[in-house]
Amino acid sequence: MFLLFVVLAAVVFPAPAGSVEITILYNNVPHAPGCTCQWGFACLIRGPRDTILFDTGGDGRVLLANMERLGADPREIDCVVLSHVHGDHTGGVAALLPRLKPVRWYVPADFVARFRRSLESAGHEVIPVSGPLEICPGVFSTGELGSGIREQGLIVDSEAGLVVITGCAHPGIVDMAAAAKTQRKQAIHLVLGGFHLGSRSRAELAGIIDGLRSLGVEKVAPSHCTGDTAMRLFAEAWRDNCLSSGCGARITVP
Repeated sequence: MFLLFVVLAAVVFPAPAGSVEITILYNNVPHAPGCTCQWGFACLIRGPRDTILFDTGGDGRVLLANMERLGADPREIDCVVLSHVHGDHTGGVAALLPRLKPVRWYVPADFVARFRRSLESAGHEVIPVSGPLEICPGVFSTGELGSGIREQGLIVDSEAGLVVITGCAHPGIVDMAAAAKTQRKQAIHLVLGGFHLGSRSRAELAGIIDGLRSLGVEKVAPSHCTGDTAMRLFAEAWRDNCLSSGCGARITVP
C-alpha cells in the first residue's frame, strides 16, 4: 500500500484537454525552489493548440536555466510575444534564438526595428503589432496601448473566461483589462503579470482594486513590478482568488 502511494505521488498528471497552463519562467518574485529569481518577467502559455512564450526576462542564461528546471523545451514554442521594449522583458532574446525552431514573433510596432534584422536573418517571421489582432485560435493581442511606453497585453480565451497577461502594464492595469474585455466581449477570469504599482499610494491602489472589481475580474495573480504593498492589498481583496505567480509557479485554467 505504501509503495503504491509513493508511485502515484510521483506521477505528474497532464492538464485536462482544452485547458490553458501558464508557467512562470522568469520573475523577481520567488515561488518554486531551485529556480533563479531575477528582475524581469517571462511566462509560457500552453494552450489547447499553440505554445506561446510571453516575454523573455532580462538574462537569457537565467531564462534557459529556469526553462530546463521547469521542463519547458524551447523547441515546443510556436510563437513569441514581446510586451514592450524594456530590457527586463527582452533581454533573453539573443540567448533564446539559437534554441528555437523558426517561429512567429509578435513585437509592438513602436520598437520592432530593434529586432527585425536579427530575427528575420535567423529564419523567423516578425509581425509588427499596432492594433488588436489574433495570434492563434483563442489567443489575441490587445494591440499597442498607452500614450507613453507602448505595450501590448495577451488575451487567452478559456472555458472559465478571459485570461489577461501583462508584462508591466505601463498603460495601466485597469485600462488594459478593460481593453481586453471590450475587445473580446467576455468576462475576465484572471489578470496575471506585472502591474507596475510600486510607487502608488494606498488610496490609488484602492482605486485600482475597485476598478478591477468593477470589471468583474474573478482572480488576480500579480508579481514582478507590482510592488509589495500592492501585492499585499490584492491578496487581502481577492483572498483565495489571489494566486501565487512567482518564478516557477504553474497556473491551470480552468
